[in-house]
Amino acid sequence: MKLTKQEISWILYDVGNSAFTMILTASIPLFFRGLAESAGVISVCSNQIVQWLFSANAAKALVGDAQAFEAILSSLFAITTTVAVIIVAILAPIVGAIADYKGMKKKLFSVALFIGIGGLLSLGVTEDWMAFLVLIIIARVGYSSCNIFYDSMLVDVTTDERMDNVSSLGYAWGYIGSCIPFTLGIVLIMFPNSFGLTTGQATQISFILTAIWWLVMTIPLLKNVKQTHYLEKGDGLSVGKVFGRIFETFGKIRKNKKMLFYIIAYFCYIDGVYTIISMATTYGAEVGIENELLILALLVTQFVAFPAAIVTGSLAKKVGPLKIIRYFIFLYIGICIFGFQLDQAWEFWVLAISVGLAQGGIQSLSRSYFGKIIPKNESNEYFGFFDIFGKFADFMGPLFLAASATMFGSSRYGILALIILFVIGLILILKVERMEKES
Repeated sequence: MKLTKQEISWILYDVGNSAFTMILTASIPLFFRGLAESAGVISVCSNQIVQWLFSANAAKALVGDAQAFEAILSSLFAITTTVAVIIVAILAPIVGAIADYKGMKKKLFSVALFIGIGGLLSLGVTEDWMAFLVLIIIARVGYSSCNIFYDSMLVDVTTDERMDNVSSLGYAWGYIGSCIPFTLGIVLIMFPNSFGLTTGQATQISFILTAIWWLVMTIPLLKNVKQTHYLEKGDGLSVGKVFGRIFETFGKIRKNKKMLFYIIAYFCYIDGVYTIISMATTYGAEVGIENELLILALLVTQFVAFPAAIVTGSLAKKVGPLKIIRYFIFLYIGICIFGFQLDQAWEFWVLAISVGLAQGGIQSLSRSYFGKIIPKNESNEYFGFFDIFGKFADFMGPLFLAASATMFGSSRYGILALIILFVIGLILILKVERMEKES
């Protein structure tokens, strides 16, 4: 399939922002752990958090345990994810509705891009652990807000017939392309003395390299992608008009049962997917996997995800996207069960490969299927709502892990609890399939 200039430009943005996802999963949580340890705050934070939930004696027992230290760090990192997602979820319906108007989508996208890249660059210079957590939240808010507008641009750059393939190619090239700045950063981190750096300095330089990569890969989108589906501004943008449209869109979705069930299903299963992506290395470090193995396993996940996402886009035409999504949900349930008992390095490799096979396909088909079932002339506002559900979903899973870490001294039970989300999503997807056959 020959791609247009607009499609290529749209795909290149995925290549850029996926690099941020890589370091958010790998080097950022590891660097944060180093900051916390060097600042001597682990026992203090653990004591405060655990005593908030337990008696003084129980707190002392947990704080004195090395695994509890790691669990509390996992909890702190999970909480930053939750805070960032809640902020985006609150803002999303407002900025999403505004972005539907002519000329507004790329303007708001640019603002979000500035926030995300600015936050990431700041991570490259701060050495205070609390400031680092705040900057993670800022960078995540910018990154996630960009995705609201980016996803809705899919209908501006391609047709319904090409949507599955283009969406899959975005994720596929995002996986492989993101490895370039990540690998450069890892070389710096693994051999810092060769460059006259400390490990911490090398890690922070890798953050800056990623920010530059993200910005450069975004330039074609800013230059070539135009907003072709929009609402006329009419008598101007007013607060009442924006909120009126939000309630109107919600009413339309509520009346369309197939769309409503699909969005709720997406809300559940994508929560589990995002949690596994964002918390993988944090959980791996907690159960004792060495940092080098965590990073190599993450690279393997990206390389496996590249062909898997492309094949998924092609299979969707023959089998149907909902059936493939259903298969991937089954795979994720198995991943959760396997992850619960994980305690060996080779098991983490198995987990990484399994996640690589599933994550690109389920994300790309979820996005493209929704693009097909919404009214074409109202695609922007519907995609805005779709991303709202996706962003709200992104906080429940990390919250499960944070609660598990603080209550039980381990995130294992949080991983197992993700199965609930996948099962609910599976039941609703089956219901959507039945509705599609009956219509």
